[in-house]
Amino acid sequence: MNIAKGLIGAALLAAAAQGAQAATLDVVRQRGAVACGTTTGFAGFSAPDAQGKWQGLDVDLCRAIAAAVFGDANKIKVVPLNSQQRFTALQSGEVDVLTRNTTVTQQRDTALGIIHAGINFYDGQGFLVPKSLGVKSAKEINGATICLQTGTSNENTLADWARANNVSYKPVVIETFNEVVNAFAAGRCDVFSTDASGLASIRISKLQNPDDYVVLPEIISKEPLGPFVRQGDDAWLNIVRWSLSAMIEAEEYGVSSVNVDEQTKSANPNIKRILGVTPGSGANLGLDEKWAYNIVKQVGNYGESFERNVGQGSPLKIKRGLNAQWTQGGLMYALPIR
Repeated sequence: MNIAKGLIGAALLAAAAQGAQAATLDVVRQRGAVACGTTTGFAGFSAPDAQGKWQGLDVDLCRAIAAAVFGDANKIKVVPLNSQQRFTALQSGEVDVLTRNTTVTQQRDTALGIIHAGINFYDGQGFLVPKSLGVKSAKEINGATICLQTGTSNENTLADWARANNVSYKPVVIETFNEVVNAFAAGRCDVFSTDASGLASIRISKLQNPDDYVVLPEIISKEPLGPFVRQGDDAWLNIVRWSLSAMIEAEEYGVSSVNVDEQTKSANPNIKRILGVTPGSGANLGLDEKWAYNIVKQVGNYGESFERNVGQGSPLKIKRGLNAQWTQGGLMYALPIR
Protein backbone atom coordinates (compact mmCIF):
# COMPACT_ATOMS: atom_id res chain seq x y z
CA MET A 1 0.00 0.00 0.00
CA ASN A 2 2.82 2.41 0.85
CA ILE A 3 4.53 1.60 -2.46
CA ALA A 4 1.32 2.36 -4.35
CA LYS A 5 0.93 5.68 -2.54
CA GLY A 6 4.56 6.50 -3.31
CA LEU A 7 4.08 5.76 -7.00
CA ILE A 8 0.90 7.86 -7.11
CA GLY A 9 2.68 10.71 -5.33
CA ALA A 10 5.61 10.57 -7.71
CA ALA A 11 3.25 10.59 -10.68
CA LEU A 12 1.41 13.63 -9.32
CA LEU A 13 4.67 15.46 -8.73
CA ALA A 14 5.85 14.61 -12.24
CA ALA A 15 2.56 15.82 -13.71
CA ALA A 16 2.76 19.05 -11.71
CA ALA A 17 6.34 19.62 -12.80
CA GLN A 18 5.43 19.02 -16.42
CA GLY A 19 2.54 21.46 -16.17
CA ALA A 20 4.80 24.10 -14.63
CA GLN A 21 7.37 23.62 -17.37
CA ALA A 22 4.95 23.49 -20.25
CA ALA A 23 4.53 27.26 -20.32
CA THR A 24 8.11 28.36 -21.06
CA LEU A 25 7.07 30.16 -24.25
CA ASP A 26 4.34 31.99 -22.33
CA VAL A 27 6.81 32.97 -19.60
CA VAL A 28 9.29 34.20 -22.20
CA ARG A 29 6.64 36.28 -23.96
CA GLN A 30 5.42 37.77 -20.69
CA ARG A 31 8.98 38.65 -19.68
CA GLY A 32 9.68 40.14 -23.10
CA ALA A 33 13.07 38.45 -23.42
CA VAL A 34 14.72 35.03 -23.67
CA ALA A 35 16.84 34.33 -20.57
CA CYS A 36 19.95 32.48 -21.73
CA GLY A 37 22.52 30.90 -19.45
CA THR A 38 26.00 31.60 -20.79
CA THR A 39 29.55 31.21 -19.55
CA THR A 40 31.06 33.83 -17.30
CA GLY A 41 33.37 34.83 -20.14
CA PHE A 42 34.62 32.61 -22.96
CA ALA A 43 35.95 34.59 -25.95
CA GLY A 44 34.39 33.52 -29.23
CA PHE A 45 31.47 31.75 -27.57
CA SER A 46 30.00 34.02 -24.89
CA ALA A 47 31.80 37.04 -23.50
CA PRO A 48 31.13 40.80 -23.21
CA ASP A 49 32.91 43.08 -25.67
CA ALA A 50 34.56 46.41 -24.84
CA GLN A 51 31.11 48.06 -24.70
CA GLY A 52 29.74 45.36 -22.39
CA LYS A 53 27.60 43.74 -25.10
CA TRP A 54 27.69 39.96 -25.03
CA GLN A 55 29.02 38.36 -28.22
CA GLY A 56 29.90 34.88 -29.43
CA LEU A 57 28.69 31.75 -31.18
CA ASP A 58 26.51 30.73 -28.21
CA VAL A 59 25.16 34.26 -27.76
CA ASP A 60 24.20 34.25 -31.44
CA LEU A 61 22.11 31.15 -30.79
CA CYS A 62 20.38 32.96 -27.93
CA ARG A 63 19.74 35.90 -30.27
CA ALA A 64 18.39 33.51 -32.92
CA ILE A 65 15.83 32.13 -30.46
CA ALA A 66 14.75 35.69 -29.62
CA ALA A 67 14.47 36.54 -33.33
CA ALA A 68 12.25 33.49 -33.84
CA VAL A 69 10.00 34.25 -30.86
CA PHE A 70 9.83 38.06 -30.95
CA GLY A 71 11.10 39.01 -34.40
CA ASP A 72 13.79 40.93 -32.49
CA ALA A 73 17.19 39.32 -31.83
CA ASN A 74 18.01 41.90 -29.16
CA LYS A 75 15.30 40.69 -26.79
CA ILE A 76 17.62 38.55 -24.71
CA LYS A 77 18.68 38.44 -21.08
CA VAL A 78 22.21 37.06 -20.63
CA VAL A 79 22.74 35.20 -17.34
CA PRO A 80 26.43 34.32 -16.79
CA LEU A 81 26.81 30.94 -15.07
CA ASN A 82 29.81 28.87 -14.09
CA SER A 83 29.96 25.12 -14.70
CA GLN A 84 28.49 24.23 -11.31
CA GLN A 85 25.62 26.74 -11.47
CA ARG A 86 24.39 26.04 -14.99
CA PHE A 87 22.18 22.99 -14.49
CA THR A 88 20.54 24.25 -11.30
CA ALA A 89 19.76 27.56 -12.99
CA LEU A 90 18.00 25.76 -15.85
CA GLN A 91 16.19 23.29 -13.59
CA SER A 92 14.89 26.09 -11.35
CA GLY A 93 13.66 28.27 -14.22
CA GLU A 94 16.21 31.03 -13.66
CA VAL A 95 17.06 30.65 -17.35
CA ASP A 96 14.96 29.39 -20.25
CA VAL A 97 17.82 27.75 -22.11
CA LEU A 98 21.52 27.05 -21.66
CA THR A 99 23.43 28.49 -24.59
CA ARG A 100 26.92 27.86 -23.28
CA ASN A 101 29.59 25.32 -24.13
CA THR A 102 27.94 22.30 -22.51
CA THR A 103 28.75 18.76 -23.62
CA VAL A 104 25.82 16.49 -24.38
CA THR A 105 26.18 13.27 -22.37
CA GLN A 106 23.80 10.42 -21.60
CA GLN A 107 23.74 11.26 -17.90
CA ARG A 108 22.95 14.93 -18.49
CA ASP A 109 20.27 14.08 -21.04
CA THR A 110 18.45 11.63 -18.78
CA ALA A 111 19.09 12.19 -15.08
CA LEU A 112 18.97 15.95 -14.54
CA GLY A 113 15.52 16.84 -15.84
CA ILE A 114 17.05 18.58 -18.83
CA ILE A 115 17.59 17.63 -22.48
CA HIS A 116 19.77 18.86 -25.32
CA ALA A 117 18.23 20.63 -28.30
CA GLY A 118 20.92 20.11 -30.92
CA ILE A 119 24.66 20.49 -31.46
CA ASN A 120 26.13 23.87 -32.40
CA PHE A 121 29.81 22.96 -32.02
CA TYR A 122 31.59 19.62 -32.34
CA ASP A 123 34.63 19.65 -30.07
CA GLY A 124 37.05 17.42 -28.18
CA GLN A 125 39.20 17.69 -25.08
CA GLY A 126 42.83 18.67 -25.57
CA PHE A 127 45.91 20.03 -23.84
CA LEU A 128 47.57 23.47 -23.74
CA VAL A 129 51.20 23.68 -22.62
CA PRO A 130 53.97 26.28 -22.49
CA LYS A 131 56.46 25.74 -25.32
CA SER A 132 59.18 25.85 -22.68
CA LEU A 133 57.92 22.51 -21.37
CA GLY A 134 59.38 20.96 -24.52
CA VAL A 135 56.68 18.33 -25.09
CA LYS A 136 55.22 17.44 -28.49
CA SER A 137 52.62 14.90 -27.42
CA ALA A 138 50.16 14.49 -24.56
CA LYS A 139 51.73 11.13 -23.76
CA GLU A 140 54.90 12.99 -22.77
CA ILE A 141 53.21 14.81 -19.86
CA ASN A 142 53.64 11.93 -17.41
CA GLY A 143 53.94 13.33 -13.88
CA ALA A 144 52.70 16.80 -14.86
CA THR A 145 50.29 18.96 -12.89
CA ILE A 146 47.14 19.65 -14.92
CA CYS A 147 44.71 22.52 -14.38
CA LEU A 148 41.00 21.67 -14.70
CA GLN A 149 37.72 23.41 -13.89
CA THR A 150 35.38 21.91 -11.31
CA GLY A 151 32.00 20.61 -12.50
CA THR A 152 32.98 19.81 -16.09
CA SER A 153 33.13 16.50 -17.93
CA ASN A 154 36.86 17.12 -18.48
CA GLU A 155 37.82 15.69 -15.06
CA ASN A 156 36.43 12.21 -15.74
CA THR A 157 37.54 12.22 -19.37
CA LEU A 158 41.13 13.02 -18.41
CA ALA A 159 41.13 10.36 -15.68
CA ASP A 160 39.88 7.72 -18.14
CA TRP A 161 42.44 8.71 -20.81
CA ALA A 162 45.35 8.78 -18.35
CA ARG A 163 44.42 5.36 -16.97
CA ALA A 164 44.16 3.87 -20.47
CA ASN A 165 47.52 5.35 -21.52
CA ASN A 166 49.38 4.71 -18.26
CA VAL A 167 49.99 8.42 -17.71
CA SER A 168 50.20 9.78 -14.17
CA TYR A 169 49.36 13.38 -13.33
CA LYS A 170 48.44 15.65 -10.45
CA PRO A 171 45.10 17.45 -10.94
CA VAL A 172 44.74 21.08 -9.88
CA VAL A 173 40.94 21.52 -9.82
CA ILE A 174 39.60 25.06 -9.42
CA GLU A 175 35.99 26.27 -9.37
CA THR A 176 35.87 29.32 -11.66
CA PHE A 177 37.14 29.54 -15.22
CA ASN A 178 39.16 32.73 -14.78
CA GLU A 179 40.84 31.37 -11.65
CA VAL A 180 41.90 28.24 -13.54
CA VAL A 181 43.34 30.39 -16.33
CA ASN A 182 45.18 32.58 -13.84
CA ALA A 183 46.61 29.54 -12.09
CA PHE A 184 47.91 28.17 -15.40
CA ALA A 185 49.34 31.55 -16.46
CA ALA A 186 51.06 31.88 -13.07
CA GLY A 187 52.74 28.49 -13.49
CA ARG A 188 50.79 26.65 -10.78
CA CYS A 189 50.33 23.81 -13.25
CA ASP A 190 52.19 22.54 -16.30
CA VAL A 191 49.17 21.83 -18.47
CA PHE A 192 45.66 23.19 -19.03
CA SER A 193 43.11 20.63 -20.20
CA THR A 194 39.64 21.47 -21.48
CA ASP A 195 37.77 21.46 -24.81
CA ALA A 196 40.03 22.38 -27.73
CA SER A 197 37.86 25.40 -28.55
CA GLY A 198 38.39 26.62 -24.99
CA LEU A 199 42.13 26.18 -25.31
CA ALA A 200 42.17 28.28 -28.48
CA SER A 201 40.12 30.95 -26.71
CA ILE A 202 42.35 30.92 -23.61
CA ARG A 203 45.56 31.09 -25.62
CA ILE A 204 44.47 34.12 -27.66
CA SER A 205 42.38 36.08 -25.17
CA LYS A 206 43.74 35.26 -21.71
CA LEU A 207 47.50 34.70 -21.96
CA GLN A 208 49.91 37.63 -22.19
CA ASN A 209 52.18 36.02 -24.81
CA PRO A 210 50.09 33.55 -26.85
CA ASP A 211 53.07 32.49 -28.97
CA ASP A 212 54.72 31.06 -25.85
CA TYR A 213 52.05 28.33 -25.69
CA VAL A 214 50.99 25.49 -27.95
CA VAL A 215 47.95 23.20 -28.15
CA LEU A 216 49.12 19.59 -28.35
CA PRO A 217 47.81 17.53 -31.30
CA GLU A 218 45.87 14.88 -29.33
CA ILE A 219 42.09 15.11 -28.95
CA ILE A 220 41.08 12.61 -26.28
CA SER A 221 37.28 12.75 -26.35
CA LYS A 222 34.11 13.60 -28.21
CA GLU A 223 32.63 16.84 -26.86
CA PRO A 224 29.42 17.66 -28.77
CA LEU A 225 28.36 21.06 -27.42
CA GLY A 226 24.85 22.42 -27.65
CA PRO A 227 21.87 24.12 -26.02
CA PHE A 228 19.87 22.50 -23.21
CA VAL A 229 16.26 23.08 -22.11
CA ARG A 230 14.09 21.53 -19.41
CA GLN A 231 12.45 18.17 -20.04
CA GLY A 232 8.67 18.11 -20.27
CA ASP A 233 8.24 21.18 -22.48
CA ASP A 234 8.30 19.90 -26.03
CA ALA A 235 6.96 23.15 -27.50
CA TRP A 236 9.95 25.10 -26.17
CA LEU A 237 12.35 22.28 -27.07
CA ASN A 238 11.08 22.50 -30.66
CA ILE A 239 11.63 26.26 -30.85
CA VAL A 240 15.23 26.03 -29.63
CA ARG A 241 16.04 22.99 -31.78
CA TRP A 242 14.59 24.45 -34.96
CA SER A 243 16.12 27.88 -34.43
CA LEU A 244 19.54 26.24 -34.54
CA SER A 245 18.51 24.04 -37.46
CA ALA A 246 17.33 27.10 -39.40
CA MET A 247 20.78 28.69 -39.11
CA ILE A 248 22.47 25.50 -40.32
CA GLU A 249 20.04 24.85 -43.18
CA ALA A 250 20.16 28.47 -44.33
CA GLU A 251 23.91 28.11 -44.83
CA GLU A 252 23.43 24.86 -46.70
CA TYR A 253 21.13 26.60 -49.20
CA GLY A 254 23.30 29.71 -49.48
CA VAL A 255 20.86 32.00 -47.66
CA SER A 256 22.67 34.67 -45.64
CA SER A 257 21.96 37.92 -43.85
CA VAL A 258 23.26 39.70 -46.94
CA ASN A 259 21.00 38.03 -49.54
CA VAL A 260 18.01 36.86 -47.49
CA ASP A 261 15.63 39.46 -48.95
CA GLU A 262 16.63 38.51 -52.48
CA GLN A 263 16.25 34.83 -51.59
CA THR A 264 12.58 35.33 -50.68
CA LYS A 265 12.06 35.46 -54.46
CA SER A 266 13.82 32.10 -54.96
CA ALA A 267 12.01 29.34 -56.84
CA ASN A 268 13.64 26.70 -54.63
CA PRO A 269 10.82 25.13 -52.59
CA ASN A 270 13.19 24.45 -49.67
CA ILE A 271 14.23 28.10 -49.43
CA LYS A 272 10.61 29.20 -49.74
CA ARG A 273 9.68 27.01 -46.77
CA ILE A 274 12.67 28.17 -44.69
CA LEU A 275 11.87 31.84 -45.25
CA GLY A 276 8.12 31.50 -44.74
CA VAL A 277 7.18 32.34 -48.33
CA THR A 278 5.45 28.98 -48.29
CA PRO A 279 3.62 29.00 -44.94
CA GLY A 280 3.44 26.17 -42.44
CA SER A 281 6.67 25.92 -40.45
CA GLY A 282 5.82 28.94 -38.31
CA ALA A 283 2.39 27.61 -37.45
CA ASN A 284 3.97 24.26 -36.54
CA LEU A 285 6.04 26.04 -33.88
CA GLY A 286 3.37 28.49 -32.73
CA LEU A 287 5.44 31.34 -34.21
CA ASP A 288 5.18 33.90 -36.99
CA GLU A 289 5.84 32.43 -40.45
CA LYS A 290 8.89 34.73 -40.78
CA TRP A 291 10.56 33.19 -37.72
CA ALA A 292 13.49 31.74 -39.70
CA TYR A 293 13.71 34.78 -41.99
CA ASN A 294 14.13 36.93 -38.88
CA ILE A 295 16.91 34.66 -37.60
CA VAL A 296 18.89 34.85 -40.83
CA LYS A 297 18.25 38.55 -41.40
CA GLN A 298 19.21 39.64 -37.88
CA VAL A 299 21.75 37.01 -36.77
CA GLY A 300 22.93 35.30 -39.94
CA ASN A 301 23.31 31.68 -40.96
CA TYR A 302 25.51 29.24 -39.05
CA GLY A 303 28.55 29.86 -41.25
CA GLU A 304 28.35 33.62 -40.78
CA SER A 305 28.13 33.21 -37.03
CA PHE A 306 31.01 30.71 -36.94
CA GLU A 307 33.37 32.81 -39.05
CA ARG A 308 32.93 36.10 -37.21
CA ASN A 309 33.04 34.60 -33.72
CA VAL A 310 35.52 31.72 -33.81
CA GLY A 311 36.59 31.26 -37.42
CA GLN A 312 38.91 33.07 -39.80
CA GLY A 313 37.22 36.42 -39.18
CA SER A 314 38.00 36.17 -35.46
CA PRO A 315 41.19 36.18 -33.37
CA LEU A 316 40.68 32.46 -32.62
CA LYS A 317 41.08 31.36 -36.28
CA ILE A 318 39.47 27.97 -35.63
CA LYS A 319 39.09 25.90 -38.80
CA ARG A 320 35.63 24.60 -39.65
CA GLY A 321 36.73 20.94 -39.46
CA LEU A 322 33.89 18.84 -38.05
CA ASN A 323 31.75 21.99 -37.90
CA ALA A 324 31.69 22.32 -41.68
CA GLN A 325 28.53 21.50 -43.58
CA TRP A 326 27.96 17.83 -44.34
CA THR A 327 28.39 18.68 -48.01
CA GLN A 328 31.91 19.91 -47.18
CA GLY A 329 33.02 16.90 -45.15
CA GLY A 330 31.77 18.12 -41.77
CA LEU A 331 29.01 17.03 -39.40
CA MET A 332 26.67 20.03 -39.68
CA TYR A 333 23.59 18.36 -41.13
CA ALA A 334 20.42 20.33 -40.59
CA LEU A 335 17.07 18.69 -40.03
CA PRO A 336 14.91 19.64 -43.02
CA ILE A 337 12.34 22.40 -42.52
CA ARG A 338 9.39 20.86 -44.27
